[in-house]
Amino acid sequence: MYLLTYIYDDKYNLGTLTKEKDKVIPIDVIYRELKMSPPKDMLDLIKTSNSTIIKKISNISGIMYNQAIDIATVKITAPIRYPHSDIICLGKNYADHAKEVMGMTSDNLGLPKYPIYFSKRANPAIGDNDIIKYHTDSMDYEVELAIIIGKDGININKEDVSDYIFGYTIANDISARRLQKKHIQWYKAKSLDTFCPMGPYIVHKSSLPSKINLDIQCYINGELRQNSNTSNLIFDIPYIVSDLSKNMKLYSGDIILTGTPAGVGLGYKPPKFLKRGDKIESFIEGIGTLVNYVSK
Repeated sequence: MYLLTYIYDDKYNLGTLTKEKDKVIPIDVIYRELKMSPPKDMLDLIKTSNSTIIKKISNISGIMYNQAIDIATVKITAPIRYPHSDIICLGKNYADHAKEVMGMTSDNLGLPKYPIYFSKRANPAIGDNDIIKYHTDSMDYEVELAIIIGKDGININKEDVSDYIFGYTIANDISARRLQKKHIQWYKAKSLDTFCPMGPYIVHKSSLPSKINLDIQCYINGELRQNSNTSNLIFDIPYIVSDLSKNMKLYSGDIILTGTPAGVGLGYKPPKFLKRGDKIESFIEGIGTLVNYVSK
């Protein structure tokens, strides 16, 4: 099941895609059919749903094609526009990326022995076909698989992690590289306005294989720059969620970015940083393509 936040008739709405992915069924229509109060936003839907509700939504949406809206008539936004807290990120979680930027950021570490965690502000996150503001001439792209936590949990065992995941989406961890090196830590450089494109959909975990081995790519103006698979993560999804939850509670709606593969602009000689007007296409198998443009 593919869930999205969108604007239609100048109002923000939640919806689910039809099987053909050409139309959107409003969530409030589905919930009325279920005789339930509709969620007020995506965070509310994630918090109040469970496997039974998700199955009911999926079943009912399959017979409501005549009440669907043509996807071409809606503006897709970030599925979670205002995360309830800063986004949790992993640095250098693909070996090839760790090697390509060695000594180029604020540390000289090689392959990490333990996960490198940092956070990123998105207030708001931007969505599909939205504009990334050109803040500096050292802006870089990082396509990443994002985990959406489905329920609160602490000290989660690795074998139980799937029970705590709601679904997945695509994020682009836009970074200002000179700021990143200047400030030593990464928070400021990754939190500038519009630096967190996300979407276009949240794919519920039931629509993806239990073992998340997905092709992940990023194109700049049609040129393939990043090309890998999530099976190449140094620390995989069960490890990440379990490790983060040790003595630190994770909450429904938390967003975790799992890292980016090789091919970022900083890794080229000379660097291939983003330029005004660039088109960025972030693709993850089974989820879709997130398209953004750098402002002119």
